[in-house]
Amino acid sequence: MRVAELMTSKVFTVEPSDLIDRVFFLIHYEKIRHLPVVEKGKLIGIVSDRDLYKALGPKSNSNVLEANKDNTQLHVVSQKVVHIMHRHVYTVSPDTSASEAAAMLVEHRIGALPVVEKDKLVGIVSATDILRVFAKLEHAREEREKRISEGGQG
Repeated sequence: MRVAELMTSKVFTVEPSDLIDRVFFLIHYEKIRHLPVVEKGKLIGIVSDRDLYKALGPKSNSNVLEANKDNTQLHVVSQKVVHIMHRHVYTVSPDTSASEAAAMLVEHRIGALPVVEKDKLVGIVSATDILRVFAKLEHAREEREKRISEGGQG
């Protein structure tokens, strides 16, 4: 099985100059966890929900939150994507095998891989995408074994 069969083709992206408010919006309202960062159509980084939460977390970076005079309202201080993104991005091509992509996710302890073809972002494949297919394949195998053990045919 190839990455092309698993990947999400509709990829939301951000630019390095976008404010993290946009990242927050996309992560929460589009229910995604990884956003490739593109500049002039070229992939230059990636930002995840964890990067966002780390930037917003008062323990790690208390200067991103400001309170008004009576401390009744907090808001996010404007910060750009370039300050929270990861610049070194592991990528795969649509022809990469699913097992190789899965191994890369595990080896590098990351949750998603942008899919690039001829320097163009064409999709993204996540650990969830791979687990979903594994679960379907494993379920089918278990059902086949069950039928065989009950005297049926596989």
